[in-house]
Amino acid sequence: MNRRASQSSPAAKPATGASADAPAVARPAASADVRSAPTSAPTAASSASTPSAAAPSTARAAAPDGDAHILVSGLGVRRAERWLFRDLNLTVPRGAFVAVVGPSGAGKSTLLACLAGALTPGEGEIRLRERSGRLVAPEHCRPRIGCVFQRLLLVENSSVLANVLCGRLGRHRWWQTLFGAPRAEREAAFAIAADLGLAPHTHRWVAELSGGEQQRTAIARALFQEPDLYLADEPISNLDTYLTGRVLGRLRQEAAQQGRTVFCVLHDPTLVDRFADLVVSIDPNDPHGWRVRPVRR
Repeated sequence: MNRRASQSSPAAKPATGASADAPAVARPAASADVRSAPTSAPTAASSASTPSAAAPSTARAAAPDGDAHILVSGLGVRRAERWLFRDLNLTVPRGAFVAVVGPSGAGKSTLLACLAGALTPGEGEIRLRERSGRLVAPEHCRPRIGCVFQRLLLVENSSVLANVLCGRLGRHRWWQTLFGAPRAEREAAFAIAADLGLAPHTHRWVAELSGGEQQRTAIARALFQEPDLYLADEPISNLDTYLTGRVLGRLRQEAAQQGRTVFCVLHDPTLVDRFADLVVSIDPNDPHGWRVRPVRR
């Protein structure tokens, strides 16, 4: 297995029978720092939002900062002569599913890169709260961040199963995997791949797969990693309706049942309203025009 492949890969708790729909589990309290003015206290009631398919009902309670998993303060990123976003403030509780929305080029992927510690913002800071309670910068907890970016970073001349197993390479010393992964891990990796419809392909080389199959391989690798934070950039772009529901249902299940926070770039408002707890909307025409809103059901 290629150790480099695991550094950008995610994974999660093995499960064999996840359904396409998210399980009926109580959702975490969602906290939204919504920009109105730089010096004003943000409130969910004052937030602008992107159109949603479902009519709002009741607002969610805000989580105190002490219970937050992700703390973003005054974040700004500049590309060439243009600021993508500025003064972005966000407080996310552990186990929330956050949808990131906006037109192409607005800065959605850039925001995820900052959360992954792969890009240094021009201003502001991001802190992740470890389960011990300590606040750290993203670059100091990369092994606990699972990424599915548009560049899937798979090892094409290796099998699907070997790529999924890369999700836990960071847990082992180099010599412990010289003769392959432990049997229990191979079985767990196969179960996750099978749950995403990859059982017939586990021993095929990644280079032989379709785009959708490769995308599901990267998602299975992320799930096998069992990170504290998932960052998924359009993870369903090559999937049909059934597999879209299955993948997002698994991520929703990871958030609701395992307390693993999810940031996911989505374009379909129906999927946003179905799976997300919070929505971060980025305005390509105004770097201060970002908005955060809770999803109401």
